[in-house]
Amino acid sequence: MSEVAQYDRQVLESALEWWRDAGVDLLVEDTPRDWFAKPAASPPAPTAEPESTDLPPGEWDAFLAWRGGEHAPEARWIGPAVLASGPAPAAVMVLSDVPDREDCAAGKLLSGEAGRLFDRMLAAIGLSRESVHLASVCAKRPTGGRVGRDDQARLGELARHHAGLVAPKRLLLMGDTASRAVLGMSVLEARGRLHPIDHKGGRSEAVASFHPRFLLENPGRKREAWADLQLLIRGTGK
Repeated sequence: MSEVAQYDRQVLESALEWWRDAGVDLLVEDTPRDWFAKPAASPPAPTAEPESTDLPPGEWDAFLAWRGGEHAPEARWIGPAVLASGPAPAAVMVLSDVPDREDCAAGKLLSGEAGRLFDRMLAAIGLSRESVHLASVCAKRPTGGRVGRDDQARLGELARHHAGLVAPKRLLLMGDTASRAVLGMSVLEARGRLHPIDHKGGRSEAVASFHPRFLLENPGRKREAWADLQLLIRGTGK
């Protein structure tokens, strides 16, 4: 008997002894087995498929497409997505709360009466829709126009990521939803000062103010909103 065959027999006897000590005393199979045959080569391990992720892209064009796609938090919501508009990067970014019903029909943010007031507000400080980046915390209109508690944290994270891609010098947060998403506080708590925000694109300064929708219902607060706009452009060369 060759040394190789003798070694294989020793290995087999050792295995049989281990099985016997483990209590295995009977082995029955449908087909005969050649215990001295060399084992077949193991098949290659299957290549693991990449895990799906809901992390937003880090490039602007890809992020904009992702924001209105199937992986966005609002994908399950009913209605069309109303995406951001304006230059990116931009010196000034404006973040609203949710698309209004008029926005969903028109396919753009702030398209109704609140939008006309918004345009006048921008014009008063030497800006326009074409010169600012306009976005909203929600890409779709939530039921009842209010963001559910379960979605607030994720949408706030995306809003900050969005701001980091645009990398504005100043960020105007219009309304409680936008203010809470980025700063974690209400408009009344945040008004009257600049809030530094660090992100991958550098640092921005945020100003919280009232939404034009709120100003239409409460015209007496326009004086305070004007002070917020002055704070927004102070030091920007406008």
